[in-house]
Amino acid sequence: MENNVDNVRAQMRKGVLEYCILSILNKKEAYASSIIDELKAANMIVVEGTLYPLLIRQKNQGLLTYRWEESTQGPPRKYYGITAKGREQLAGMDAAWNELVETIAMIKK
Repeated sequence: MENNVDNVRAQMRKGVLEYCILSILNKKEAYASSIIDELKAANMIVVEGTLYPLLIRQKNQGLLTYRWEESTQGPPRKYYGITAKGREQLAGMDAAWNELVETIAMIKK
């Protein structure tokens, strides 16, 4: 039974990961490692192999943009930022999330 719960938990996290990325980038521009650090700090464990395809997909959808910045420690870093279209998407996700939370709360009553 525990393994099934872990699988459900993993699927739920995967489903909200794109929402989390937009939420993080709505606060400030960030590079991939700092996005991963912020997700880990919130107990959302993600590896680079999972994050990069999502960042690329969101960029290709026009939700994100990026710029290169020289680093004092190592190679240049790619900083991601949210676009106006990304903010619209995030607002829609916020509304959908709030609706879902309310729906689940009603069902559980």
